[in-house]
Amino acid sequence: MTVLQIMQTGPVIPVIVIDRLEDAVPLARALVAGGIRVLELTLRTPVALQAIEAIANEVEGAITGVGTITRAEDFDAALKAGALFGVSPGLTPALVAAAKDSTLPLLPGVMTPSEVIAARAAGFTALKLFPAQQAGGIGMLKALAGPFPDLKFCPTGGIGAATAPDFLALPNVACVGGSWLTPSDTIAARDWAQITALARAAVGLATARALAGAPGKESC
Repeated sequence: MTVLQIMQTGPVIPVIVIDRLEDAVPLARALVAGGIRVLELTLRTPVALQAIEAIANEVEGAITGVGTITRAEDFDAALKAGALFGVSPGLTPALVAAAKDSTLPLLPGVMTPSEVIAARAAGFTALKLFPAQQAGGIGMLKALAGPFPDLKFCPTGGIGAATAPDFLALPNVACVGGSWLTPSDTIAARDWAQITALARAAVGLATARALAGAPGKESC
């Protein structure tokens, strides 16, 4: 799958931090049960790669990716763990070179118009706006739509259930990223039913976006 195809699989990509390896598989199953298949597990804990491997091997239907890619060697580690895509908070020449040498599709992070130009010049047309709210949020995405009509974004950072619909209504937004689907206290309590409920609510955002974009009926 291409990065854009992955982004278009669902309206939200949950940004997941796994502290306990034993939580990885039941958490992923709870998300998939709620209709959220694309999962970004961040490289922020010692068990992150093991968690990705466990989910890739044991959770049917999950499209597992690795987040917080910041070094060239992260690509090989992600592939060995079974990741199907990667996400970075930014983009450097070293990451561009590593991405070109790797089979791992990359969703690179950008924050400014200059970074967008550099990413597009490197061949990327699907980008992560990060941190989205600090970068200007909806106003920035609207501004970027004019000079960059060929690009699609996954804004991430500071987005929650209440604000996600406003981002998803933008034509240059394919999906949003967020951590509200996997609250740390809910994971700690192993409340997988609540995780599934949050996932189902997130899937509903896609229906709301489709209805918002549908042409209105003319009255007779």
